[in-house]
Amino acid sequence: MIKNFRYKNGFCWTIGCPAPAFVAIVFLLCSFVSFSQVSSSIDSTKIKIGAQITYKIQVEADTTDLVVFPEGQTFMPLEMIESYKVDTTKNNARYNLIKKYGLTQFDSGHYTIPRQKIIIGEKTFFTDSVKVEVNNVKVDTTKQGLYDIKPYIDVEKNKSNWWKTALIILGVLLLVAFVLYWFIWRKKPLTQADEIALLPPYERAKMALKKLDESDYLQQAELKGYYSELTFIIRKYLDEKVYDRALESTTDELIARLNLLKDGNQIELSKEDIRNIETILKRADLVKFAKSAPDIELAKIDRNTIDIEIDHVKEALPEPTEEEKLLDKQYRETQARKKKRRKIFATVAVSVLLLLAIFTGFAVKYGFGYVKDTIIGNDSKELLEGNWVNSAYGFPPVYISTPEVLKRIDPENINRATGAKTTVFSYGSLLADLNITITNSQLDLPDSVQVDINAAAETALKLLDNNGIRDIITKQDKFTTPNGAEGLKIHGTADFPIPLTSQYKKGQYAIYLFAAKNVLQTIVLAWKEDNVYADQIMERVQNSIELKKTE
Repeated sequence: MIKNFRYKNGFCWTIGCPAPAFVAIVFLLCSFVSFSQVSSSIDSTKIKIGAQITYKIQVEADTTDLVVFPEGQTFMPLEMIESYKVDTTKNNARYNLIKKYGLTQFDSGHYTIPRQKIIIGEKTFFTDSVKVEVNNVKVDTTKQGLYDIKPYIDVEKNKSNWWKTALIILGVLLLVAFVLYWFIWRKKPLTQADEIALLPPYERAKMALKKLDESDYLQQAELKGYYSELTFIIRKYLDEKVYDRALESTTDELIARLNLLKDGNQIELSKEDIRNIETILKRADLVKFAKSAPDIELAKIDRNTIDIEIDHVKEALPEPTEEEKLLDKQYRETQARKKKRRKIFATVAVSVLLLLAIFTGFAVKYGFGYVKDTIIGNDSKELLEGNWVNSAYGFPPVYISTPEVLKRIDPENINRATGAKTTVFSYGSLLADLNITITNSQLDLPDSVQVDINAAAETALKLLDNNGIRDIITKQDKFTTPNGAEGLKIHGTADFPIPLTSQYKKGQYAIYLFAAKNVLQTIVLAWKEDNVYADQIMERVQNSIELKKTE
């Protein structure tokens, strides 16, 4: 028999403990005492639209435990408007933590605050779910005056300006194409300098001498400029045809090279020709660097001598071999290919920049996601912007507008289980991004028995659960179609499993139930939350629901 029991400093002490079984019981009790305690509460279960509920979570834990409270919109369908700081008090070796949240809802109805997950150390705890009733705000018409309905205001129909956008794009494309053609691909007329550059070295040297004759160097006694031009002409010709370093060589280096080529029988140039070139080059050096001033007539003689020596150099040069001609042709073709590649690269670069500029402009105006989905393609966007179908399903008929025709499926299992005559029409599935299902059941019930719509609602929710959908948050409202047919709407959010994976994705659902004499009509809609086009599709579908009243 237990005579005394107490808990102190994390250990259980007993007095008069006769049996080992008792020790086991004591340790079991001690383990419960050592567990962290979690509780939750709200200050009111009934509020008016927009009023705040204070949701409180209280945790008792060891001072060494890390406690993680829920954050974000985990209280849906209620909206968290404020998360207060944790209030901490210490009781011996344990902490008492209190976390408060401000919640609200702007639609009337019955809501359930889902279980909240709290992590303490390595353990996970869940609070209980709580039901909340949100009521409309009653208006006292005896104190608040009523006003007449405002008259209709004519609003000009918003005309689509897609053609203006198309014209702008077309204009930009034409402008860019013109710029690319004009500055890159067009064969530009050759300037005089380009035409001279295309001439062979001999003709180019002769033309340079004629231009020198037309200059006014000699008339103004500018012998330094005259001899600079004259020696550049002969050096340039020798650089292109005889020695490829003639322009940068000194006079002595160039003459030594010419003599070496002559001695090696690589050029059939006479010693007199080499001596004449040397004489003129050295005289030009004296004019340029020693400020020598030869007679103008001597300058004219030197010009004629250079003219003759250019002819002699041409005659002294050996005829190009077939191999040299082929190499020259290959060189020209290689240069042409490089030039064409540069043009193609420039065209591609300008085109890419243009496309990026157009994409950025449309993204700024219409949004990045919309432009991306328009270019790459998005199934939900195509459904939303496609040709919708207005049709009736079942009997009595359910009139609804959908992006695709609902296909009739075999409800054999349903008929066998309920004995009802059931027709099912569907698009997609509960695990797809979009699902629209209409079920029309004709029940064999006595005249005195009516269809239990609440039981049908429970069955519909079980259907979600049977498909692996979890964390179902439910809101229930009355629903009336535009033609006055009354029914029940169950809607909320849930976590939908992703096929072939262990992951889940947030989504929404809406179930519409309509009951008449021996007839139950059900409309199930389900879609994923991260699809903005799915939200628009389902809103349009729900706004189109119509029922033919049964007699």
